[in-house]
Amino acid sequence: MADLVKELISGVLDGVLKEILKKTTGRITTKRRRRKTRPAATTAAARKTTSAKRKPARKQVSKRRTAAGRSRQRRS
Repeated sequence: MADLVKELISGVLDGVLKEILKKTTGRITTKRRRRKTRPAATTAAARKTTSAKRKPARKQVSKRRTAAGRSRQRRS
């Protein structure tokens, strides 16, 4: 009986380990990572900002909290 339980557990563990190791090999890069690693000089936005003159930053204005925002703040 003990051998049967031990064999069952070892079989399950082997299967799980194989599954985990199989999934970690050969990962492809995500779109997000590709976007981050792409050089900024080739993007359209980078070319646009270099030619056009930038506007000055807007003055910051304090905004009134909504009722939902106030209750959310009170909860946390």
